[in-house]
Order: sequence, then structure tokens, then C-alpha cells
Amino acid sequence: MTNARKPELDLTPWYGREIECTCGRRHFCPIREIAVSRGALERLSDLTAEFRHILLAADTNTWAAAGERVSSILDGRVGGILIFHREGRLVPDEAAVNELEEALADDTDLILGIGSGVINDLCKYVSWKREMAYGIVATAPSMDGYASSGAAMIAGGMKVTYTARPPRFILADVDIVRQAPIDMLRAGYGDIIGKYSSLCDWRLARLMRGEFFCERIHDLVLTVTDSVRDLAERIAAREPDAVEYLTKALILIGITLSLVGSTRPGSGSEHHLSHFFEITSLLSGEPHFCHGIDVGYATVVTAGLRERIAALEEPEFHPEPEAERLSAWNRIYGPIADEVKALQDEAGSYRREMAALYRERWPEIRAILSACPSAEECRGMLARAGYEPDGDKKLYGESRIRDAVFYGKDLKDRYSVLWLYYELFSGLKNTVPGEE
Repeated sequence: MTNARKPELDLTPWYGREIECTCGRRHFCPIREIAVSRGALERLSDLTAEFRHILLAADTNTWAAAGERVSSILDGRVGGILIFHREGRLVPDEAAVNELEEALADDTDLILGIGSGVINDLCKYVSWKREMAYGIVATAPSMDGYASSGAAMIAGGMKVTYTARPPRFILADVDIVRQAPIDMLRAGYGDIIGKYSSLCDWRLARLMRGEFFCERIHDLVLTVTDSVRDLAERIAAREPDAVEYLTKALILIGITLSLVGSTRPGSGSEHHLSHFFEITSLLSGEPHFCHGIDVGYATVVTAGLRERIAALEEPEFHPEPEAERLSAWNRIYGPIADEVKALQDEAGSYRREMAALYRERWPEIRAILSACPSAEECRGMLARAGYEPDGDKKLYGESRIRDAVFYGKDLKDRYSVLWLYYELFSGLKNTVPGEE
């Protein structure tokens, strides 16, 4: 493995410049600098040269990974340090937002996050609210949100993605991120593999809902996903070149979200399942995997759904009665069931009559779904990266996965294969592949 050819990925064409595109739109990602390499932390002083009162934000783990080194490099320009202390996972909720806002001084001119997903989202959200600059020093190649304009927060118990703005700069020292806990590397791999699912959902949404679609961005994400797919063993072995490519790939996916102005290239049904497990675990106090691990397992599940749908010569719809759905929402979501109902009432998705359109476009639907890797192929990808076989079933159980398949979509106003699967199978007994 160590003698394998170094994989290359150039990010510079995709940010800091306007891109004229054949889709008819002009794409732009406003990030000024991205530094991903071994020893990249040496660039921190230059990247922050214009700032004099910098607030550092980290949690206990990410501070241990890079905090002291960052503070030392910035020397007299550190105006404050916030280290989030939590017994379990740090959650990007109202309490964390308040804690970060209270740490700001009147003269703070840059929020510098040291961390990955949650730290990045918190810094992104608060800097956007306060109309301040922020940057991020990555500590793990665990998710694709570094460069996106979206801040994924927990607000009122719901998963809400706010359209904020990307960081001014992203710095990822490969010698730091490759030493992250191995599950964080696997999470980044799983988040990338999830693009097979999200890209399929994007094509399906164009066909069924007429959503905007950019062929150039779609093909870019697919090409990068294929490249990461082949690096599974090398990433699991923490090989520097492979981890560097993974980190750049995750950042590039985030850039495409900013370019398109939505999360479509990187988030679909697999993310709906991941969000379901996160939200319901927070409600119940039960454990859940980190985001990218959940996305990896969920990609296997959604691939199985696509296979089952594509196997049908003609669609036959068996949706559950409304009363059963409302009862399920109350059972699953408890204190936030009213919020879920309000979201879907406003979205109006359950009021849409889709059966005739599904029948009319069934050959095209089957072709789109069949282009996605199979569940068995996805299992193989995860296995090569070191995922525990059926780890999701062992942690969550089949009944909870079934709930995720049918009701995870209700946490978002976003069309995906989950809506079609619900219409076809929610009223039947054996409703999730593997239960027959």
C-alpha cells in the first residue's frame, strides 16, 4: 500500500473565483484560502495576519489535538480561549451557541475554530449571526461541512441547517488530521461514500420535482467519490497521501454545496437516516454513532431500498393510513412531534398526488435507482475501511432502522427515495429489505 501512486486533487479552481457553468448559473464560493498538506499549520500566522484579537474555540479533545500549537503560533493575538467541556458529545444547540457568544469580547475580530463538525458549525453559525469572520483549523477528516455555507444546528430539538457562509480560510495539517481517532477517519470515508446515495436522490428530485440540477457539479462529486472509494484500506492505515486526498475530497464536497447553494450534491436519504438517529438518540438518551459513521451505514440501507424499488416492473402503492403515521410520529418524536407535523403540513408533501407521475416515469425512475451501487457493494466499501459488519443493526435494532426508513424523511422538507419507498411499502408488513 505504501508504494501506491500518490492521489492528487486540486481545489484551487473551485473557490475564490466566479465559475461560468453550462447549467446556466454562475457559481461562486467565497473562501479565500485553503491549505491542506503535511506541515500546513506553519501557514496559520500568514492566514490570520490581519487579525489582532482572535477567539479560539475548541472542545477538550480538539484542544488536545492542536490547541496549544495554534495558541503558540498566534502568540499575542489570542484574545480569548473557549474550550467546551462536556461529559458526552458536544451538541450544537442553544446552550453551546450561548456559551460561544458569551466568550466573544468587544474587540474580537476573528473566531478561529479548532475541531471538526460541531466546532465548525458553531463557529460558522455564531460568526454569521454576529457578522464576523471565522476560520477553521481542522482536526479530523470526518465530514464534508468545512467549506459549506450551511450550519447544521439543533434548535428546539430539531435538526436545522441554517444558510450562513463558508469560513474565510480552512487549514488542515495532514500530520494532525491523520492522528484523529480511527472512527473519525472512517466517518469521513462513510460521508464520502454517502454521495452515491445523495447524487441518486438529486437526479430523482430533478425528474420528479423539477429541482435545479448541475451536471458539472454532479459529475465532479461522483468522480471524487469514486476516487475515495478506492482508498479505503490506505485511509484506514492512516497513510498521509490517502488521508490528504480524503480531507481535500471532503472540503471539495463542501465547496460544491456552496457553489450550488444547497446541500443536494452531498446530502440525501442517507443523511435523513443519520439525522433521525441523532435526533431520536438525543431525545431518548440512547447512544448513536458519529455523523459520518451513521451516513456510511445508512448508505447501505438506502441502497437496499433502491434495489427493492428497481426490481418492480410496475409500481403498486401501499401507503399507510394517515392516523397510523401520526401515531408513529407521536411514538417516535414525543416532545417534538408537533414540530415534525408543522414542518410537513407547511411542506405539503403528503398532500401531493404522485402515483400517476410515478407510473408515467417508472422506466426513468428504475434507471436512476439502478445506477447506484448495490447494498452489497456498499457493504464491501465499508468493510474495507474497517466498519463493523451490521454495526447499525447491533446498535439500533431493526425496528428502529425501520422507523428511520419511513419517518426520517419527516425531519426535513426534502424529496428523496424515502418518499417513493414510503408510498410503495409503508402499509405492508415486511417493509425493509432483509426482513422478508
